[in-house]
This record gives sequence, structure tokens and C-alpha cells, in this order.
Amino acid sequence: YPYRDLERKDFEDLLAMLADGIASQRGRYGAYLYRDRVNKRLKARRGARMVAIMNGGAIPETALYTVVAEPEGTVVGTLHEDFAVESMKGDIVLLGNMSWRIRRVENAGRILVEDAHGAPPSIPFWLGEAPGRTAELSHQLGELRQAISDLAPNTVPGFVNQKSPEVLNAVEWLKRECGLDDSGAEQAIEYIVTGRTVLGAVPTTNTIIAERFFDEGGGMQLIVHAPFGARINKAWGLSLRKRFCVSFNFELQAAATDNGVNISLAEQHSFPLADVFHFLHENTVKEVLQQAALLSPLLETRWRWDANRALALLRNWNGKKIPLQVQRMRSADLLASVFPDAAQCQENADGPIVVPDHPLLREVMKDIFQEAMDLEGLKDVLRKIRSGEIKCIAVDTPVPSVFSHEILNSNPYAFLDDAPLEERRARAVEMRRTLPESVLQEVGALDPAAIAEVRADAWPDVRDADELADTLQTLVALPENFQPPGHRSPAESWQVFLNTLRQSNRATRANVKSALPEATALHNFEPQDGASALPNGFGPQVDASEFPNDLGPQAPSPALHTPTDQWFWVSAEKVKAFTAIYPGAQFAEQLPPVDGEVPSPEDALKSMVTGWLAHLGPTNASSLAALLHLPVAEIDKTLLRIESTGLVLRGNFDKELGEETQWCERRLLARIHRLTLGTLRKQIEPVTAATFMRWLLRWQHVSPGSQA
Repeated sequence: YPYRDLERKDFEDLLAMLADGIASQRGRYGAYLYRDRVNKRLKARRGARMVAIMNGGAIPETALYTVVAEPEGTVVGTLHEDFAVESMKGDIVLLGNMSWRIRRVENAGRILVEDAHGAPPSIPFWLGEAPGRTAELSHQLGELRQAISDLAPNTVPGFVNQKSPEVLNAVEWLKRECGLDDSGAEQAIEYIVTGRTVLGAVPTTNTIIAERFFDEGGGMQLIVHAPFGARINKAWGLSLRKRFCVSFNFELQAAATDNGVNISLAEQHSFPLADVFHFLHENTVKEVLQQAALLSPLLETRWRWDANRALALLRNWNGKKIPLQVQRMRSADLLASVFPDAAQCQENADGPIVVPDHPLLREVMKDIFQEAMDLEGLKDVLRKIRSGEIKCIAVDTPVPSVFSHEILNSNPYAFLDDAPLEERRARAVEMRRTLPESVLQEVGALDPAAIAEVRADAWPDVRDADELADTLQTLVALPENFQPPGHRSPAESWQVFLNTLRQSNRATRANVKSALPEATALHNFEPQDGASALPNGFGPQVDASEFPNDLGPQAPSPALHTPTDQWFWVSAEKVKAFTAIYPGAQFAEQLPPVDGEVPSPEDALKSMVTGWLAHLGPTNASSLAALLHLPVAEIDKTLLRIESTGLVLRGNFDKELGEETQWCERRLLARIHRLTLGTLRKQIEPVTAATFMRWLLRWQHVSPGSQA
């Protein structure tokens, strides 16, 4: 019922993301559902329930370090990341009502402390995203400002304490309506009067003022006094900053608070100040704001929060919390996979950035427009400016007004540009995850046992027909007689599941005539009796009715083999992709059509090679070409395309594959490196203290029986 208004397209896009993975170029990463498109069924994948239990929740991860008291191991509080990374061993901080001495700041997001026994501490600070003022409160604030100004129309700064009749009247009104004392009321009146003297009016929700003045560096500061709340002002500030950037080809510093927008102008910016109110139009501001938000820190933050909620980015794994620094890096990598243009080099940018039609990106943009900012509120403000309902005043002032002091000294949460230092990925670097190349050569490169172990683990552990259907979607095509390293052939180990898929019209066999020479063909055989040659020469036309109810026609004896045919298993969902790769393929059965676009041959081949690389470990183009019955040149070209996305790495990993360039999926290669390093570390693992002491006493001829 809560999703009764969800459009069917959004529902289908969500299912596609949850069944096929968050980003196609990353493989099936982030897939939590089995989707049977033939029989219209959904089912949770293995491990999905545990991921949801450990990572569910809508509260965003914030930059907080956990403070742990030693030796008890008790958590005594949290400190902000900025403060934590700036602290050093021996520093004394105040937390609660106690002084704590820092023993160590760990990269994993922990600070180990001990009791400082009352030593004088420093006071920590916390930074965060400040909540924006509501429209109702902003409107009341404007009314209060205007009411104070109207009660003291003739008062000038410095004369409030002279107790003129209008000042006394204003003080009594503030005491009665706002509960202030005499001193508080006088300060409020002085503040409004002083600002009004410089600007000529008081900023309210019905009167906005653009103020411009020189700063000490020779540039100018532009402040739009608009007490509409931070959500509207952030949207306005980002849009104005983007408009300035496009118009003058200069990036600008900007900030926004509940009471206004600040833009720092350089010497190159010169324009009539009143024009600033007409730089934006309500009909086009959404496109401008979208382009501005895509290049702001807001996108990365909201993307990480939404990816956490969508379980596309995990917070906990194997019972341990993933440090926020690591989450940031994984979030950036995930964003680059789903939205490459957001992470592109700006030198290569050409025109506006186009946002992909992805369900998670749609959610992120909705959050940016409706939660972090208020796009509809900004449109309403711009509409009222155009109609004259909101009065606009432009003032060049010799000194900044008191209304501008707040935004000129605003906290980092108000900034609309430039990430702080702790956002740099270099902060999370602890040490090299792999040994230097010289060391690798010295110890014999990667451990063959580690390569074999990763290869065996990478091959799918299929336990039912749903898991096999999922595997077929990843691989696109499965050669019938393929023998994975360390496993039985699929025709032997998956026979029952293949039959189940075939009987439910979810998979079938396909025959392909190889374009490879005989020396590189894998498993080929003559067509059975009753098969006729196709006019176009793409292999035999097979009568499906002659197949038995098992895996179909069996290969005859090796003596009858010819280098012409190869049989593949193909899932119903990948028939279109398979046909794009092998245009002359002949299917044993006609599967029911499955909704979806027909991919281009290049994209289909890229998807298939990516799927196989995720399960093969180190391999080379020749092996892949022989496996998939395709020309080596096509495989080489596809591998280069995949390499450009960062998904695979090239090198010489396995000596058994010879001198030809080898390719390995990035995550599998990382596992091989970890296992290799683990083996090397075990070889130099120190002995226990007791063993060392026994040897030392014998070596020094102290232990009984060893005396000289």
C-alpha cells in the first residue's frame, strides 16, 4: 500500500537493478534477487537476507571517530573526523566531564584514549550538515524584522540607548510579544537599525537585497540577503554560481545560509548589480541547478547516503563495520560505474552533463532537489521576483552591513564549493596492499597455489536451477563441454538443473559454427542424422523433436569430430545478446520472448567477456577466443574496452599460460595478491617468545645439558 503510487517503469527499473546489479560494467555487483522473466517470479538470492539485516537503515553515516578508553575497551563517545585527524598522540581532550589523553588515532575510525586524571584539556569541535530553517519560520522572521523596523522608523545607530519614545515603544513591544528583557530588546533594535542604515531597507521574505562591496584582496563580495531558509538559498546559490561560471568562465567560491547567499567575485566580474535577480528563470532553473549539483560535494554525499539505504554500498561486512573512508572510496567507484560523466576529467567535458536514467540516480536527484535543497520553493521565489510580488533592491555599499556578518563568517556546512582536506582519498591510505614489483620478482611473482585457489572459488557454486539461471545470465553463453579448473564439467555437475531450466523454457542449447581454424576449435562434431545444412552455411539445422529429455544430442566419438560446430547453453534472458554475438546461431527450442532491448554486438560481447573474466581468474585472449569460439582479434578489442573501465588488469600472472598478455578481473587479482602476501608472511612469521627463550638459553649454554 505505501507504494501504490509507484509507476510501473520505476518498479521495473528497480527490479532490473536488484536482479542484474547496480551497474552493468561492474558485473552482477549488488544483485539481491533472482528474477525469472519467463515465469514472472522473484526470489531472494543467497546472502541477501543477511546483507539487509546487517546494513538496513536510513540514518546516514557521518564523519565520526569512535573514542575507546583503554585498557577497558569502553566506548566513551565520538569525535568529528576533522578534529580526529588533526589530533596527535599525547593530546588531551575533553569528552563528557573528563579529560582523556590520546594514545593512538587509527585509520579504521577509532581513537584510543586513557584517563588523563584531570589534566587541562582542549575542547573538541564537531561539524555537520545544519538543518535548514522552515518556510514558516523564515516568514515569521521576516515579519519580526519588518515589525521592529516599522516601530523605530527614525532611529539611527547609536541612538537606541537614548530611550526615545519610539525606541521605548519598540522595547515594550518586544518584551511583550517575544519575552525579551530590556537589554535583549535594545540589541535586536540596534541590529535592525544598523543594517537598515547601510542597505536602506530590511531583508524579509517580501524584500530581498543584493549587497556588493570590496574586500581586502581587491575583489568583491556579493551577498543576496534573502531570509528564505538554507534549503532555498542553497539552491539559489548553487544555481547562481553555475550561471556565473558559464557566463564568465570562472569558478567562484560561494556559501549559503538561512539568511542569504554569498558569492566571491573576482576582478573579471563586472555587471549591473540589479541584473543578479534576473540571472535565473523559473522555467530553466532546474536544468541549471542540476548541472551545478552534479559538480558539487552534495552529489557524492547524497549518493553515498542513498547507496547505503539501497544496500548498493555496505556499511558492515563479516561482522565488522566498514570505515567511512573506505565507504567514501567505494562510493566514488560505484558512482563512476553508474554515472561515468560525473567523474570525468573536466578537460574532456563537452556541454551539459546528461544524467543516466537509473533508479538510484533518480532517487539521488530527488533528494538533492527536495531534501537538501528546495527546488519548488526557489521556483516560487523566482516567479514572485518576475511578477514584482517580491521587491528587489540592489546596493553597492562601502562597508559590509551587519546582516552580512553571519554569512561572511559561516561554518563549513554553508560552503557550496571545494571539499575539505579529509575528503581526499589519500587520507585512507595505510600501506601498500601489494608488494613492489622488485619484491614480487624476487619471491617468484604470484603464488600458483593462490591463483588455483581463487580460480576454484570464483567458479559458481550452483545448488539449484535459479542459481544456474543466474549464472547463465552472467556468462551469456556456456560451452557445453567446458571444463572449469578444479571442477567437473557443467554437463556432468549441472545436468539436473539444466534439464529443469529447459523444461521451464528458461534455457536451451544453441549451435554455432566456428570461424576458428581447426587447431583452436574446442569441441566440435558432425551434425546428427536428420540435420540439414543451412543455406547461409552457419551450421546444422537441428530438429528439436529428435532430442531426448536430457541435455540434448550427445557428442559422437572423437573420430567423427570436425572443426565446425560448438554447442552452448543460453538462458532465455540472454537470447538476444547471444544472437547479436553469433548471428547464425541455431536454437534447439524456440524460447518465449523476454522484454528488453536488443544490444549491439559490441556491447553484448563486452557483457559476455566481462562475465567470464569474473569466473575464470587470470587468462589470455587466445584462451577466451577458443572458449567462446570467436576470433582472437574481437576478444582483444573487447578486452581493451573493458580495460578502459578499470574492471580488468593486464600483466603476466600465471607462468603456465606462457608469455602472451594475460588479463584478470580486478577483484579476483586483489584476492590473489592478498593470498600471496599471506603465504609470504607465514613464511617469515616469528616464533613464540617461549620458543625463542628455549633456543636462547641453549645457544648461551645455560639450559641443563648444554653447559660448556
